[in-house]
Amino acid sequence: MTKKRLLLLAIIIVVLGALVYVQIHAWRRFDWEKFIQGSEGINWWRVLVGIAFIYLADAIRAVRWKIFLRPIRPHASWLDLVSPQYVGFTGLALLGRPGEFIRPYLIARKQNVSFPSQIATWLVERVFDMGAVALLFTLDVFTAQSLRNLDKFETWRKLGYIVAPAFCGFALLVWALWARGPYIATWICRRISRLSPTIGSNAEKKVVAISEGLNTIHSFWDFLQISAISLVLWCLVALAYRAVTHAYPADTGLPDLDLPQVVLLMFASVGGGVIQLPVVGGGSQLATIAVLSQTFGYSDTPELAVSCGMLLWLVTFMSVVPLGLALAHFEHVSLRELSAESEAEAESDKAARPSLPIP
Repeated sequence: MTKKRLLLLAIIIVVLGALVYVQIHAWRRFDWEKFIQGSEGINWWRVLVGIAFIYLADAIRAVRWKIFLRPIRPHASWLDLVSPQYVGFTGLALLGRPGEFIRPYLIARKQNVSFPSQIATWLVERVFDMGAVALLFTLDVFTAQSLRNLDKFETWRKLGYIVAPAFCGFALLVWALWARGPYIATWICRRISRLSPTIGSNAEKKVVAISEGLNTIHSFWDFLQISAISLVLWCLVALAYRAVTHAYPADTGLPDLDLPQVVLLMFASVGGGVIQLPVVGGGSQLATIAVLSQTFGYSDTPELAVSCGMLLWLVTFMSVVPLGLALAHFEHVSLRELSAESEAEAESDKAARPSLPIP
């Protein structure tokens, strides 16, 4: 592990430790007996329904990736892209950030296309995911009547006033990168390089990669398809959140959370997921627990908030592991070897990619 990664890991651990300390200090008490009792009445059939929604969402990602491949592999089958989704997300769950490149690496190998082209697709996939979550959250905050009864509604609404214009600006930026990506990358590099040439060069290469990925979208119809699939995908994730919260006994109050309310949970979880550790997670659970405690009134019963937050994380993030490991075994691949190979390829491409001339 490089010094850079060790430093990043140390920062993440410190941040998560501080968040855990603040959360525990806010509760002042935590009854483990209540935590165990609150988990005893869970309807595990509903939990399985939530896992099914997650599995379906991951399969739909294969359909979206097929559209990205259309310009270079017009006859690619989405069924061939399903296995890399599950294996890739399993690598991400077990290995953390080093496992992120497994999906594009496997797809590049299966479809006999260049790895850099699939890294670009992976970056664009994240762009559409961010846009879909931001749009769902914005519509949720400004249209859902059930949210108006929440004590923290005005806080969420103020956040909506930030996210809404940010989403519009984000959409405009995506269009600009699609139309004039290389020139924007050079402009960014020229500005940032005045402070740090290394950061400026890295920023340029990432912007160029996103631009190249966006250029795989050759028609407005492709754009509409990818956007629609992204929204459907995250609606399925929201349904998984709803299935898990409704798996708890009626007297806990969690089954009273409707779909607009679980969209808030999902938004917080996605935001918290930026700070994650391999296997144990961290940021996603803490964000979910914080929303359950502060927004939905479970501050007096932190045991229930922790139970639900942990179960949501297991369903949405870790449930793919059994299927992913089975598929990896069936295809005779090692997650650690895939992670090492994909990272080596990514570093090689990063070093080989030339900087653009400044116009």
